[in-house]
Amino acid sequence: MDLTGKVAVITGGGRGLGFAYASALAGAGAAVVVNDVDAEAAGRAVKEITAAGGRAVAEVAPVGTAETAQALVDRAVDAFGRLDVMVANAGILRDRVLWKMTDEDFDDVVRVHLRGTFTCARAAAVRMREQGGGGRIITACSPAGQRGNFGQTNYAAAKAGIAAMTRTWALELARSGVTVNAIVPIAATEMTRTIPAFAPYVEALENNGEPLPDWLRKAEGFGTPGDVAELVVFLASDASSGVTGQCVGIGGDKLALWSHPQEIATAYAHGGWSADAIAATWSSSVGREPQSYGIPAPQAPGA
Repeated sequence: MDLTGKVAVITGGGRGLGFAYASALAGAGAAVVVNDVDAEAAGRAVKEITAAGGRAVAEVAPVGTAETAQALVDRAVDAFGRLDVMVANAGILRDRVLWKMTDEDFDDVVRVHLRGTFTCARAAAVRMREQGGGGRIITACSPAGQRGNFGQTNYAAAKAGIAAMTRTWALELARSGVTVNAIVPIAATEMTRTIPAFAPYVEALENNGEPLPDWLRKAEGFGTPGDVAELVVFLASDASSGVTGQCVGIGGDKLALWSHPQEIATAYAHGGWSADAIAATWSSSVGREPQSYGIPAPQAPGA
């Protein structure tokens, strides 16, 4: 993939998945704006990218506000003359079960993930439409937003909202030549370190350099940030011009396309449904095969 001449903004680009995205985009030829709330992390990322021959600048600010979103777009235009790709990646976790989750826990996560994605995508869309020539908006979803996950009311809600916004923006921006897609990554990061089933493998990888086991990379689609980054490069490229409105999963050795919510069973009653009629027909009609929910825990072979 040759992204020479393209300019990308990556939010939360100082470490983890965001840094992998920024590095991969720069390695493919794009100039990148690395955003992070941590000035040291952003600076270190820029230094590593430029040392490898890439072009990069930092913009330190917490995502969520319209002011930060506009500053990111302005930084790209001021430094490199245009904006072609917005990767809305920044995120935080405040995991707690429903009855222990505070208003602040909920609001903080929604502000960074959902509002941050919205404001950054909006600022990017305005610039791309004014600039002409199309563009790419890449959002970050999660299996938690597709299926729900224990202790992640705030995170799952935000990620589900991002998937819905992605599909909506794909409709709205089609005539402008701007594609909008969501990635659903599963990778060894500080966030997945908090998941007990993944924690030992993440720690072994980061602390001892132990490769992730083959079954985890294949069956669970769990890999490194570098495994995910190539999907971002593809979605930022001209090769993906016909791909929009999709939620694409990647991790380890696995690439997947997530389905969109749709009706899977229907039943009809002349004149409408009473509660008693629903109860009488539920198990033999629409409720015959109820949908599963939650993210299945990884199972090692023989476990």
